Amino acid sequence: MSSSSAFNDEKGGSSSVGEPEYGHDPASGGIFSSDYKRHDDLKEMLDSNKDSLKLEAMKRIVAMIARGKNASDLFPAVVKNVACKNIEVKKLVYVYLVRYAEEQQDLALLSISTFQRGLKDPNQLIRASALRVLSSIRVTIIVPIMMLAIKEAASDMSPYVRKTAAHAIPKLYSLDPEQKDQLIEVIEKLLADKTTLVAGSVVMAFEEVCPERIDLIHKNYRKLCNLLIDVEEWGQVVIINMLTRYARTQFLNPNMNESLLEEGSGGDKTFYGSDDDSDEEEDEKDKKEEAHAMAKRKPYVMDPDHRLLLRNTKPLLQSRNAAVVMAVAQLYFHLAPKAEVGVIAKALVRLLRSHSEVQYVVLQNVATMTIKRRGMFEPYLKSFYIRSTDPTQIKVLKLEVLTNLANETNISTILREFQTYIKSMDKDFVAATIQAIGRCATNIGEVRDTCLNGLVQLLSNRDELVVAESVVVIKKLLQMQPEKHSDIIKHMAKLTDNIQVPMARASILWLIGEYCEHVPKIAPDVLRKMAKSFTNEEDIVKLQIINLAAKLYLTNSKQTKLLTQYVLNLAKYDQNYDIRDRARFIRQLIVPTEKSGALSKYAKKLFLALKPAPVLESPFKDRDHFQLGSLSHLLNAKAGGYQELPDWPEAAPDPSVRNVEVFTLLERVTTLTSVPEWTKCSSREKRKEKKVEKPFYSDSEGESGPTESADSESDSASGSESGSGSEESGTGSESEESEEGSESEEEEEEDEDEKDKKKKKKKELKKPVQESESEQSSEEERKLQRKIKQRKSDTESESDEEDSESESSQSESEDSESEAEVKKKKKAAESKPPSKPVKKESKKEKKEMSLLDLDDFEPTPSPQVTPVNTFLSNSLVTDLEGLSLSDAVLSPATIAPSSALKSYELLHRITGEGLSVEYCFSRQPFSPEVNMVAVQMQFTNNATSETKNLHMEDVKLQSGMRVKEFPEIELLPAGETATAVMGIDFCDSTQAANFQLCTHTRKFFVSIQPPVGELMRPVFLTENEFKKEQGQLMGMNEITEKLTLDVNCRNEHAIVQRVTTAANLSRVPCGSDIECRFAGRTVSSSSLVLVTVATKEEGAAQLTVNCEKMVIGTMLVKDILLALTQ
Repeated sequence: MSSSSAFNDEKGGSSSVGEPEYGHDPASGGIFSSDYKRHDDLKEMLDSNKDSLKLEAMKRIVAMIARGKNASDLFPAVVKNVACKNIEVKKLVYVYLVRYAEEQQDLALLSISTFQRGLKDPNQLIRASALRVLSSIRVTIIVPIMMLAIKEAASDMSPYVRKTAAHAIPKLYSLDPEQKDQLIEVIEKLLADKTTLVAGSVVMAFEEVCPERIDLIHKNYRKLCNLLIDVEEWGQVVIINMLTRYARTQFLNPNMNESLLEEGSGGDKTFYGSDDDSDEEEDEKDKKEEAHAMAKRKPYVMDPDHRLLLRNTKPLLQSRNAAVVMAVAQLYFHLAPKAEVGVIAKALVRLLRSHSEVQYVVLQNVATMTIKRRGMFEPYLKSFYIRSTDPTQIKVLKLEVLTNLANETNISTILREFQTYIKSMDKDFVAATIQAIGRCATNIGEVRDTCLNGLVQLLSNRDELVVAESVVVIKKLLQMQPEKHSDIIKHMAKLTDNIQVPMARASILWLIGEYCEHVPKIAPDVLRKMAKSFTNEEDIVKLQIINLAAKLYLTNSKQTKLLTQYVLNLAKYDQNYDIRDRARFIRQLIVPTEKSGALSKYAKKLFLALKPAPVLESPFKDRDHFQLGSLSHLLNAKAGGYQELPDWPEAAPDPSVRNVEVFTLLERVTTLTSVPEWTKCSSREKRKEKKVEKPFYSDSEGESGPTESADSESDSASGSESGSGSEESGTGSESEESEEGSESEEEEEEDEDEKDKKKKKKKELKKPVQESESEQSSEEERKLQRKIKQRKSDTESESDEEDSESESSQSESEDSESEAEVKKKKKAAESKPPSKPVKKESKKEKKEMSLLDLDDFEPTPSPQVTPVNTFLSNSLVTDLEGLSLSDAVLSPATIAPSSALKSYELLHRITGEGLSVEYCFSRQPFSPEVNMVAVQMQFTNNATSETKNLHMEDVKLQSGMRVKEFPEIELLPAGETATAVMGIDFCDSTQAANFQLCTHTRKFFVSIQPPVGELMRPVFLTENEFKKEQGQLMGMNEITEKLTLDVNCRNEHAIVQRVTTAANLSRVPCGSDIECRFAGRTVSSSSLVLVTVATKEEGAAQLTVNCEKMVIGTMLVKDILLALTQ
């Protein structure tokens, strides 16, 4: 360590921004002895009880780090404050710890329990910082703790924390590669995340840990394409590069027919051939070959997913970030059809106005592109002209591009530019220009003589470097037509006296030796001069003098015999062993003796053989096998961590692997219980709202019409038989049905789910009613058939009037879906083949399967209930919405909340080898244990063989959590579905319950994680009770947020529906029109949860949550905010 660095460290000890810095005298021994008073003031501030002093100290410490000062000796004092309650201090402490945790590992390990507590902090920034510090401690002993923390963070409510978890994955992998399998599970989970914040980070983790696991991308491919435009810039770069490699393995080459077309045109060659009798036979053969090639040439049809990628990346060419533009450019170059690649040229030319570093990278890639796709950049030729202010490396790259773009039409313009460049003061640039002129002359025969004359004129230039470079280039050009240019060879022979650059002298000597028969008088004289200065020449020149002597000895031995012997004798004693070896070899070859072998006979052929003219090629010619934009391409060498760009497949892999089932894209929203009659809204306002929405979705609605129309006709016949008569009100059916046509396709798809369940329930409850209303059903059937004839493209799949009954509830549940999800649904509907209706053996035993029918959950049979919707007013309906009435007469199935329950995937049918499992939180009391949340599970056997002994094993829970297992399912035949209910006591936390789901042959690791809204049960309070309880839960127990309500959520009914969907709460009666109140208790600890939504003008609102448990309250606020604003 130098004294100056020590002095700087000492000097910067306790200084802060704006304070004078005092240096210590190096002679005082301070370099070798510790200064114990260093940073004392900061340590005192950190030990004080005042948060303001701690905050000031932390700001000064972070400022020191930012200026590059060493603050590691403050680690013990800082780490004590990691448990500080002040959030500002805590954040800065974590910033410090991330910087020094790796250096001070032992001290950091002492505080590991504090970091673990930080992972449970209600503030998302603290949770993320704690994980960041934990992953920065690179000690293998804490790998299990890190793994657990990453798994928990991957399931966190906050996308920022999930993003941090994705960043921690490569750190853990580099520390312990054996954790790869568990990390892949986390990556798979995070890849399914729908937030743009997480997407880029998890793809980066995927690239670091398991880039070969391309199967993880299949089901997320379309989502990544659609999210791409909204991901942050560096995430876009990573995703685009990954998708480029993915597309090269999954799609066919869009330019595959180009090569076949070129082969097909080869049949014209025989037109210029000889007129022999064999011509006819050859013609026939050629015709057959051409026909065979034509037969092979199938018309190329681009995969829709390939087109999706190109379409979604194109707008990013306008990005402000040069790396994103470059990434899209390389994607188009490697993946797009030739006709479409041109769009990237303008974007890349725009980047040339950026900094020189960016220009350098862009020009490297443009130089590679211009070799194969010259036409792309020809319109922008002037953008590559060189400015005097350009650095040398930029000038050389622009020259490279100009040379690649040169053709017969623009060569005169380019050569005029080159003439100007030769006058530059930058010698390296001038040398590169001369080489560029040589390449132009080689590639374009028409200007070869012009270029050669121009280069010969340069031989009289005062600058030796210019002359030397010209000689080297002329030598290469003369090899093409030496007999025409003996004058130039003579002129160059005279230059040997003046030119001192070794490469140029060597080139002149090689030319004279190679074409000595064209200059028979001059060549021996040049050898004489060279023999004089032999000992003073560079090695490269000496070798060419020996070669010249040998060639002249073989062609003109009379004049040069003695000179040759003299040169060989000089070389025999040279210091360089290469020259000594060359002299010994040549002497044996050209001077025949008794000992010399058979080779000496062929000496002339060896030395004076015709040599092919050198091909002047671009140094970028073969660089395109590296992925453009990569470090390996820039260096022209494989860099560490580089992933090879795969070759196109011969045959297209199965595109169905990217199909995601419709219910996955609908977030598996499926109604598990029927909507109670008293929650239905009979007003016409809802229908009007629905009609207004129609034009928004109607543009592409017709696309999926043909897909489902086959189902609708076959279903309509059986649907009317099986239960259309079981309606509860027949009034207004005709007008409702006529308005049904304005529903969007999404509502109808969701309706199917509900209708099937209604039929099943009503069949059990109301068999007598069916017979009495059979006339009405036949009338409805006739109406439906008329309607199908009028609208062939409609996508209805049921014939009963139950469509109109479920409209109001379905439209409300649909409101919560985002526009992106609606688009996904349409795509999925287009790609999904029509499902065939299951044949019914008897009306009572089997029902037809609808496209989205996932659940065969049988509601519990209950006594017949008189329909109440006929005598309930609208205001009463709204007041009663969401209440859970504990009445013995009303069964749970009848009084379920109005909102559709969300169904989650526990085990996918591919992962489960045919067994798929879904679960939902049924929001019903779990009878064996009141403090447990009821989880309803549906098992479906999609395999061809039966599954036995379905049960749970190896339950892993956080402390305090309990599970009541579902009873073992002994047999599940192929194609059948079974339902079971289990209870979980989550201890009022959103921690996942992990367990193994076992069959008779396999075990699957699965986990159930509850949304915070499912951890509570509804309770009934009066308005006065609500206000009293709310008054007791003020201060820290109250969280208030302002929000702007979604356009579709500006009325009371929609607010109630969305809040009760997000959380299992009941509606509290309220005298005010501008307030909605809800109440509930947590299932485990019965802590009270109160929610108030107060609406204001123009969609503004205020959300207040009062809860005994602050963490629950914080998470609930986030969920309800999301539900009301999206």
